[in-house]
Amino acid sequence: MAVKIKLKRLGKIRSPHYRIIVADSRTRRDGRAIEEIGLYHPVQNPSRIEVDSERVQYWLGVGAQPTEPVLAILKVTGDWQKFKGLPAPEPMKLPEPKADKRAIFEAAAKESADEPQGEAITPKGKKADKKADEAEAGAAESTEA
Repeated sequence: MAVKIKLKRLGKIRSPHYRIIVADSRTRRDGRAIEEIGLYHPVQNPSRIEVDSERVQYWLGVGAQPTEPVLAILKVTGDWQKFKGLPAPEPMKLPEPKADKRAIFEAAAKESADEPQGEAITPKGKKADKKADEAEAGAAESTEA
């Protein structure tokens, strides 16, 4: 039986995410898998790639052939180079850790507490602006005369 390591597509239209699977080469793309060995989410920035390196090494060792997209993923993670005995690539980019929302909120609250409390300044509406302009114009005319 010819075994392939390939991608199984999941997700909605224009929002794909994939599972890296080991399957018989004759099964359809999203068909039955022997084993799931990883994830690939290309839409995230940077792309999310999670691979079970130990299982990949096992399947490559017993003769499973990766498809071209999976081969590219394995080269990025360094599993292909490990299998072939080549030097490892540079580390993958990882997403920046998200800031703690509570800490951000507390910092903003502290800043607002330090500011002096004054009158609320709200912009006047269009009608109020016109009346103020007319009043100023009337006052200017009366002073000129």
